[in-house]
Amino acid sequence: MSADRDPMDGVEFDDMIALALAAAAAGPEPSPQVRERLMARLRDEAAELTGLYVLDALTADEREAFEAHLAVCARCAVEIQSLRPAASALGTLAPPADPSPAVRARMLQAIRARRVSVHAAWLAAAAALVIAVGAAVYAVQLRRQVRTNQTIATILAAPDLARIDLQGQQAAPSASARALWSRSRGLVFTASNLPPAPAGRVYQLWVLSNQPAPISAGLMKPDASGRVTVAFATPPDLPQPVAMAVTLEPDGGVPSPTGDKYLVGAAN
Repeated sequence: MSADRDPMDGVEFDDMIALALAAAAAGPEPSPQVRERLMARLRDEAAELTGLYVLDALTADEREAFEAHLAVCARCAVEIQSLRPAASALGTLAPPADPSPAVRARMLQAIRARRVSVHAAWLAAAAALVIAVGAAVYAVQLRRQVRTNQTIATILAAPDLARIDLQGQQAAPSASARALWSRSRGLVFTASNLPPAPAGRVYQLWVLSNQPAPISAGLMKPDASGRVTVAFATPPDLPQPVAMAVTLEPDGGVPSPTGDKYLVGAAN
């Protein structure tokens, strides 16, 4: 594309309106130069439609878009007023008649010869934006996974690491899990063969101690294969676990277990 070519070439009038509205809703205020170029193109394109508007030759959608522009464009409003006497005079020269579809099509084609499609550069820019957003999302996910792995490695290297193996219960007899807990560094929990959590439900891990009430360690959702590995931060004053259990609870978790037990295991 040449350096002096307007990137708005080929964009239809109603597409310009949509682009302007989308830009206003999606991001920061455009620079004065960009705003003026857009408005100048809008005025040029609208000027081409004034004659058709006066002659009532626009489609309903075109008329709606043009009238939205007309409400804020004094230049087009003046031009419409100047054309109305001529349009009225035309009406006295011959009986009113709608142009044939072929004639109307040729008229519209001649007026809109330059308006064919959004320029390829705009499509390329949009594609590049989609790729950039996708790459950014992946990078964020990757950083989160790296941090999780680092946390897991730190916990597993703790000198006070204790292990609790959990077995599947009636709700998931083939499931199994292992909890690795360090008072100083936290808890790593890994499980396999858990059934998918139904919509609106989540698995919740509980720490059972000599105190009456179970303590929630956190929430988790297995992947499609039923596996999950997650790290939980636990308070240094957490009572010594004597057992752990996993139940299925409403999304967001609950203060105390209410659902079926899927995994249970006692400390060695």
